[in-house]
Amino acid sequence: MADGDVVFNPLLPEFHADPYPFYRRLREADPVHLSTLGLWVLTRYDDCVTCLRDPRFGRDGFELLLAQFSEGSGETLPRSMLFRDPPDHTRLRSLVNRAFTPRVIEGMRSHIQGIVDRLLDRVQSRREMDVIGDLAYPLPVTVICDMLGVPVTDHEQIKEWSSDIIRSLDAIGVPSDETIIERGRVGRKGIADYFRGLLPDRRRNPRADLLSSLIAVEEQGDRLTEGELLSTCVLLFIAGHETTVNLIGNGLLALLRHRDQLERLLADPGLLGTAVEELLRFDSPVQRTARITNAEVELGGKVLPKGAFVVAAIGAANRDPVHFTDPDRLDVARADNRHIAFGFGIHFCLGAPLARVEGQIALQSLLRRMPGLRLTGPEPEWRESSTLRGLKALPVAF
Repeated sequence: MADGDVVFNPLLPEFHADPYPFYRRLREADPVHLSTLGLWVLTRYDDCVTCLRDPRFGRDGFELLLAQFSEGSGETLPRSMLFRDPPDHTRLRSLVNRAFTPRVIEGMRSHIQGIVDRLLDRVQSRREMDVIGDLAYPLPVTVICDMLGVPVTDHEQIKEWSSDIIRSLDAIGVPSDETIIERGRVGRKGIADYFRGLLPDRRRNPRADLLSSLIAVEEQGDRLTEGELLSTCVLLFIAGHETTVNLIGNGLLALLRHRDQLERLLADPGLLGTAVEELLRFDSPVQRTARITNAEVELGGKVLPKGAFVVAAIGAANRDPVHFTDPDRLDVARADNRHIAFGFGIHFCLGAPLARVEGQIALQSLLRRMPGLRLTGPEPEWRESSTLRGLKALPVAF
């Protein structure tokens, strides 16, 4: 197959429905692919890992692309650490890490279990539910709101802003509907203004929440500025709930479509940890991430110029047969599963421990409390996003 026979067009409805055949053709025919959109698209595991850990692939230059998301909104927040290179990224990450540790997350297990139990109590007697609307969305939103000290009465507004920001992520480097970009601008400003309004009280009256910890965190006399603090809140809120929504939804759908693996997990609950890792690999919540080259780079026989916009297709890398035996097969007991669903290198997902704990507790509780789980209704619809892969709804009966 010649290079011209394969294309990367994440705007196609067929791509939203099932991107993996597209990834496979690209990986086999043109793994370092210059798309008609002007993006370099990497689909092999090793190339994606190189992109995510090699300092020649960075985030400097993203400010020009991100300017469209704040233009005209009146919002002038600095870039979050997600869009920074060292040394700025190193400083911000080290400060936030001090308030967002795996130990803190592990200590939240009973709290998360309580939230899951309350959500499932509401639907238990109905014998049917929409897994997305009834569990996958409200769970991580409630958890991250609780962590940041957001009152329950404000959860819905924050969730709406967050959803609009998520939709706008697809517009980075890709021609997009101006309405989507505008809603993303409004969402960013809304969340930033919301947390700006909480800061004075938290400074006067610190609480046992993440926002108070971020205000207080200090290392060698260095603290987060107000702008950095607000950028971090926006980032934590988006990253803190969207990945988990898709992990739970995509993961349960995969299990329901592979009954042998569902039965295997039911028979051996000890597989839960490896099962969640396999679900993350099999249908990754985050499908792609991007970098900009700060030097000329040769990769896969191609020369990428300095300033090239490079897409690391995480969803494709996690199905690379060079690293995963029979990669299109779901195997809840898969060993040596070194997926990159949470990224790789210095930008490895800060919220990975939280997403794992929430995913484990949600799936375990569903399988324990809802015997006979089965899909109902028409074929599940995917949201119109190629960056974050998730379902609009997942109706089930039990």
